[in-house]
Amino acid sequence: MAHKKAGGTSRNGRDSVGQRLGIKAGDGQVVSAGAIIVRQRGMTFLPGAGTGLGGDYTVFATTAGRVKFEHARKDKKRVRVEPLNGETGAAEAQA
Repeated sequence: MAHKKAGGTSRNGRDSVGQRLGIKAGDGQVVSAGAIIVRQRGMTFLPGAGTGLGGDYTVFATTAGRVKFEHARKDKKRVRVEPLNGETGAAEAQA
């Protein structure tokens, strides 16, 4: 009578769910006030004019406008929001 011994169990096969970090609004993109621009761990992206910093280091827009990224130091970038001029920009921020 031929039998095959049962295979052992695997101790692999687990993984954690991603944290959804990264840039949420790109350079030149129009955002409204309160929009999240960058989700990060630590201060890789520094807040500039028109932005704020959350308790978990999230950079968000405090005013409606266009997102701009610039180099702050060799290893860090600064994010700012330039206010829009005219009525057409305000309509874009609502979209």
